[in-house]
Amino acid sequence: MAKKEDDNKAVVGKWFTEFWGEKYNPAVVDDLAAPAMLLKYSLHEPRKGREDIKDFMTDFRAAFPDLKFWGTADLIAEGDYVVGQWEGGGTHMGPAFGDFLAGSLPAATGRKMRFTGTTVLRLENGKIVEEIGLDDGVTALTQLGILKVA
Repeated sequence: MAKKEDDNKAVVGKWFTEFWGEKYNPAVVDDLAAPAMLLKYSLHEPRKGREDIKDFMTDFRAAFPDLKFWGTADLIAEGDYVVGQWEGGGTHMGPAFGDFLAGSLPAATGRKMRFTGTTVLRLENGKIVEEIGLDDGVTALTQLGILKVA
């Protein structure tokens, strides 16, 4: 594998650990995200830029204090792209949360979500410019009681 792909996989591995992992390190956003990075998943409004992405994660972790995601397969890299498969979730023990596109949660419901997804990240010059993920939002929203099973 080319050095560029190895370097990109190392960046994404650190991002997954320090942004999405068990312990959130806000400094990782400044270190690894391009200034106008796009973060896009089906559960939430797209976020753009370092401050917006930090605000998203701060609010997400306030609502779900045990939030964490982890990789479930080796990262795949080709050119400027890195693809990762993951699983994760958390328990809603914090304040009301209205960031889901499909609905909101009142404070501290105690409901748990655990779901999977696949993410494609695009890097330029060692910085993440896009993170676009396809998550199993139906599972998460059903577990949280926002979506009702027919």
